[in-house]
Amino acid sequence: MSMINDFIEQQLAVWPEVRERYLALGKTERRRFRIGDLEGAFQYNPARRVSTAAATDPASVAARPCFLCAKNRPKEQMAIPLNADWEMLVNPYPIFPVHFTVISTAHRPQDAPPLEMAGMADHFPELCFFFNGARGGASAPDHLHLQAVLQSELPLLRIAEENHPADKPGIMRSDMWGLDLPFLFLSALITDDEEGGRDYLRMLALTGGDADGNPDKGLRNVFCWKGADGLLRMIVVPRQKARPSCYGEGAGRMLVSPGAIDMTGVVILPRREDFDAITPGKMREIYAEM
Repeated sequence: MSMINDFIEQQLAVWPEVRERYLALGKTERRRFRIGDLEGAFQYNPARRVSTAAATDPASVAARPCFLCAKNRPKEQMAIPLNADWEMLVNPYPIFPVHFTVISTAHRPQDAPPLEMAGMADHFPELCFFFNGARGGASAPDHLHLQAVLQSELPLLRIAEENHPADKPGIMRSDMWGLDLPFLFLSALITDDEEGGRDYLRMLALTGGDADGNPDKGLRNVFCWKGADGLLRMIVVPRQKARPSCYGEGAGRMLVSPGAIDMTGVVILPRREDFDAITPGKMREIYAEM
């Protein structure tokens, strides 16, 4: 944690615009909600409009330079190399006070969660590393990347730890727990034995799907972290849509575009009118549609 905090302080010292966004998090407005057994919060965060409203269709992506490639980043943006293939950056549009983007040094598509997630989670036990599929909330589907935040910020992780006991390694479906949850997800305990390794690969191979049941590996959110019991844990949320039908501007519309963090119970709303209007009932509908 000392290295993490030092890196954030060093970055914010040389990037005033981003420092202001992190300072603004201290005034972030939140409204707590409960949807069955999921306790979460709506968070008003105007700076996240850049990500929530990002154009991710192939034509729009092809028409812009990749903002994750080193040559196109702002000169103020610092990076810590994790190894030859990955580097960690302070996220310039934060949701939490500790928020990183973890970027592949090679420009390659956001097509599958990387195996390296496990090693990162083991090395940084305070953090949860997560992957937005190319059509599951990623604002840069053209460049492989992860994000990382303090695992204590994400309510869904606590549900998995409380209901997937350490003496049951392997994969469990959330509907096995007898809870009232607004969507299905898969939980895994990854052990060091050969079977645990196979479970890990199975989790990464799981696909989402569209409304017609056609598989789409871009439609999923994947989380990896080290639990309080010291065991490596994963969650996969299979999805069937990139954005809800209510997404957009105008009457009856909302700028709500759930990515991984939203699916854990922290719902980001960049417009004041949406933050004021959204209800737990409406969010349950959005979760179910996703």
